[in-house]
Amino acid sequence: MSLRLGDKAPDFTAQTSIGEINLYEYLGDGWGVLFSHPADYTPVCTTELGRTAALKDEFAKRNVKVLALSVDSVASHKEWIKDINETQGVEVEFPIIADEDRKIAEAYDMIHPNASVNATVRSLFIIGPDKAIKLIITYPASTGRNFVEILRVIDSLQLTAYYSVATPADWKDGEDVVVVPAIKTEDIPAKFPKGFREVKPYLRLTPQPNK
Repeated sequence: MSLRLGDKAPDFTAQTSIGEINLYEYLGDGWGVLFSHPADYTPVCTTELGRTAALKDEFAKRNVKVLALSVDSVASHKEWIKDINETQGVEVEFPIIADEDRKIAEAYDMIHPNASVNATVRSLFIIGPDKAIKLIITYPASTGRNFVEILRVIDSLQLTAYYSVATPADWKDGEDVVVVPAIKTEDIPAKFPKGFREVKPYLRLTPQPNK
C-alpha cells in the first residue's frame, strides 16, 4: 500500500555513504527530505545531487536534513560522489543510502513497475518533526527536480504548521498569505495585527506573519 500525506514515514536503519544511520535519529527534531534517484552514474542524478549539495546552507537554515537513496552499493556511491564533486563544483556531505535489497524503496513505494521493474523513480518526501509525511512528489526518471520549488514548499509547510494561514498559487517567502477559512473575519485583526485585505468573504489576505 502506498504512502499518503499524513502517514508516518517508515523508519529504517541503513548503510550510507557516511556510515550507518537510523532515519529517525538522523532527523532528530528537525525536518527531512528523502529522495531517490534511479541509479548512480546517471547524468540527471549527477546534477540533482550536485544542486542539493550547493543548497546546503539553504537547507540548514530551515533545519532540514537531506538523504538520497538508490539501489546501488555504498562503494558505488562513494566513487560516484567523486564525479559529482568534480563536475558540479561541490562537496557532497549528505548521506546517500545504499538500498541494495530495495526494502526502503518498497516501503516508500519508490519502484513503479510501469516505469521500471528495478530502478527507483524520482520520488521525494518531505518529513516533518513529527515524522509524518508532509509532501510527496514523483517525477519520471527523465525529468530533473526543481529544488527551488522544494525549498519554496518547505517554507510554506513550515509557515503553515505554526500559523493559521495557507499559501496561494506561486507564493514565495515574504509575500502575502491566505487566512484560513476557519478564522472568522471579525477575529482576523486580533490574530493578524499587520492587517488584512478581503478580496471575497472566503479570500482574505494578510502579510506573512513571521516576517
